[in-house]
Amino acid sequence: MPTLGEALVAGLAERGVECVFGIPGVHTIELYRGLAASGIRHVTPRHEQGAGFMADGYARVSGKPGVAFVITGPGVTNTLTAMGQARADSIPILTISGVNKQSSLAQGLGHLHELPDQLGMVAKVALEARQIRQGSDLSPALDAVFERLTTGRKGPCHIEIPLDVARLPAALNGPSMAADPAPDPNLLDLAAERLTAASRPVILAGGGAIAAAETLKALAERLDAPVVQTVNARGLMHGAALSVPASPSLTSVRSLIEESDLVLAVGTELGQTDYDMYATGSMPRLPHLIRIDTCAEQLSRHPATIAIHGDAATCLAALTQRLPGGNRASGGALRAAAARNAAWQEIGPYMRGMVDMLDAARDAVPGAIIVGDSTQPIYAGNLYYDHDQPGGWFNAATGFGALGYAIPASIGAAIAAPGTPVICIAGDGGAQFSLTEMMAARDENLSIVFVIWNSHGYREIDSAMREAEISVVGCDPTPPDFAAIATAYGMPYSRCADTDPIAFAALLAAATKGNGPSIVEVQAPYTPNQN
Repeated sequence: MPTLGEALVAGLAERGVECVFGIPGVHTIELYRGLAASGIRHVTPRHEQGAGFMADGYARVSGKPGVAFVITGPGVTNTLTAMGQARADSIPILTISGVNKQSSLAQGLGHLHELPDQLGMVAKVALEARQIRQGSDLSPALDAVFERLTTGRKGPCHIEIPLDVARLPAALNGPSMAADPAPDPNLLDLAAERLTAASRPVILAGGGAIAAAETLKALAERLDAPVVQTVNARGLMHGAALSVPASPSLTSVRSLIEESDLVLAVGTELGQTDYDMYATGSMPRLPHLIRIDTCAEQLSRHPATIAIHGDAATCLAALTQRLPGGNRASGGALRAAAARNAAWQEIGPYMRGMVDMLDAARDAVPGAIIVGDSTQPIYAGNLYYDHDQPGGWFNAATGFGALGYAIPASIGAAIAAPGTPVICIAGDGGAQFSLTEMMAARDENLSIVFVIWNSHGYREIDSAMREAEISVVGCDPTPPDFAAIATAYGMPYSRCADTDPIAFAALLAAATKGNGPSIVEVQAPYTPNQN
């Protein structure tokens, strides 16, 4: 009979896991006993937080749960930030760790990597946290976490295995497959009636609609309804006349929403960082709101005229079937164009200049995945940017807002989509949180262009301090010599001396034609209050 560690690996493989991100340690070596023969790929990050972010990027691009193996204690605490980011963005990642022997837990005996209550700590962040106490616990635990990872509103989960349990024999049952609930047909009928009667509907699409691009577009065209896309929904309506790829926090986009006579919100939590990023304390008014979401708890958090619990693609297809045939023409494209034009003017010349660079990058490397950190071009793109594929634009500048995300998340993305170019955009400050993870990209020979937006410090915070009339302190950490970093990491390097879109696009196009990862540094002049 296999050991519990071997059975765990076999259970992951049965559930479609193809890659794990992990750093082996004395508390996890039993998890590796069957890994080499399992066919599951192993990628070694340089820090456990990087393992979590890699799992996040992998999950977003592959549509499958990302899995990380981490050690007890510091390995687990290091992944908590990544779990927080995944929870904020509903990304399915699974961290699997060791823990000390069962007899020592909560005893305060000073064991290696000891925490007072590791499982209780993780359970505050994870959707599901399980401890395996005996071999028979394994299959139920895997079924429980994979149900949370693959149905409903997804997010981080955790399994921990005590040292004295990992070597025990364990039988493995076949996986139990869960499915999202079918939407209530009566609510679908009622929603279709309201949509048919509306003359100025608007659709709000969030990250939960990523897998529903075709059905969303079909419904929007049937209704002639503008589609406002939050950050995680960009690319759903690329180039479409009804697309509004701009933040619903902008006054111009809020006006479009508030002047409608019905709002259909699909897969969006209506959260502050999307709908009130300027922290005004107000949300746009949502007339006659109809909501579609896979999470019943989420549906209860905002009052709605109709709340439909179900998968976005299923619900949108069912609504489209219930609507009268033929696409109506009620000025939706004109309303969308007016909102786009007003939003473009509203973001100001400084942000427009950075969006021009993003547009140039997209056109120079079509179909690329762009992964970002909290840095000026990402802030600009989150305000207004139309990516060319669903799920191809994501970053950590909203939601949990973890710095150091972009570099490891881009590695996970590249592993999930071999052959697809990945562009990672990180500021010089955020990049220093996770520079070492670039070596994992080198080890795996991944096609990633690491764009370092070098403004020589934390310029967004510098500007915020000045606006608040606070003396600027701590915002000027010296960046390293990125050309020397590229040499040390064995990567090609090029430098853009200014923020010219044409020059930037040319460097990106050249970099993506090479084999393996490379670094492109942009020297970004910055003067506070330019936007």
